[in-house]
Amino acid sequence: MSGVYARRMPRIAVLAASAALASATTLLSAPTAQAAMPTPVSAATARTYLSQLTVQAEGSSSGYSRDKFPHWITQSGACNTREVVLKRDGSNVQQDSSCAAVSGSWYSEYDGATWSAASDVDIDHMVPLSEAWKSGASGWTTAQRQSFANDLTRPQLIAVTDNVNQSKSDQDPSTWLPPRTSYRCTYVRAWVQVKYYYKLTVDSAEKSAISGVLNGC
Repeated sequence: MSGVYARRMPRIAVLAASAALASATTLLSAPTAQAAMPTPVSAATARTYLSQLTVQAEGSSSGYSRDKFPHWITQSGACNTREVVLKRDGSNVQQDSSCAAVSGSWYSEYDGATWSAASDVDIDHMVPLSEAWKSGASGWTTAQRQSFANDLTRPQLIAVTDNVNQSKSDQDPSTWLPPRTSYRCTYVRAWVQVKYYYKLTVDSAEKSAISGVLNGC
């Protein structure tokens, strides 16, 4: 019995060492900063969703105000939605007693830039508030618009370079897509998922642009 045990020991040690090496390799290969926005639906599902969205001309911006989409609301303790997303999407993020991010790094999926100051990062609404208003949200209650503006469950909020977010403004994919082309497939998948969930409409140019991107996914 002891002889069999002795012969098995080296194999057990080798297996343990292999497992440790695999674990270390995984850690070493992991990105140092990676946005953790909820993963959008697949391209196939996005195409199905897109085919089911109501196509109609974009509505009026009359009456629109960001104040009609209350944000950023408190999520837990002293942390509001912006601070939750900064923590979620960043790497090694440290927050002070009021939940403000005081250090960390943020990788912007839109342009591939990495930032070490939270002030250089905006939280983008994948489907902009104004776009939502013109696509059906004008008829929502304030509570519904608040839920949309602070949605952490769907791929609606993401930390990105501030001036890139500002260049996007309230444009839809027919006039603006992330400058980092490798992210465009993810971007339109997220866009369609959000619009589908909230039963928002698309205009014909928007649908055509999204279809073009999805066809290459």
